[in-house]
Amino acid sequence: MIIEIDFNSEEALYLQLRNQIVLGIATAKFQEGDALPSVRQLAEEIGINMHTVNKAYTVLKQEGFLKVDRRRGAVVALDLDKLRTLEEMDGELRVILAKAICKGISREEVHQIVEEIYEEFGGIS
Repeated sequence: MIIEIDFNSEEALYLQLRNQIVLGIATAKFQEGDALPSVRQLAEEIGINMHTVNKAYTVLKQEGFLKVDRRRGAVVALDLDKLRTLEEMDGELRVILAKAICKGISREEVHQIVEEIYEEFGGIS
């Protein structure tokens, strides 16, 4: 598993780990049903505290990306609650778009970025 953590970043390590796993799911590096390394294994591989990995896994479970299986550990299990996801996106995008407007970024530039990211992740139209 290739996880890139920036130890000099101001972003919390557990959030960086969470984001890397979400990006891995979006880009099909991790598939539905894939088992992730144990908390201990991943902590050792990355060189971070086990509690940090555990916190990232807990957040991912709460957000509907993982489930914990007694035999297999943390497993990619996408929560297909589309309405909840759309509501979360709405809230997050409002802030992002407000920042863009304040910086003079045009609608076309925003659409271009969204299209590029969507294609990069292999999203369906």
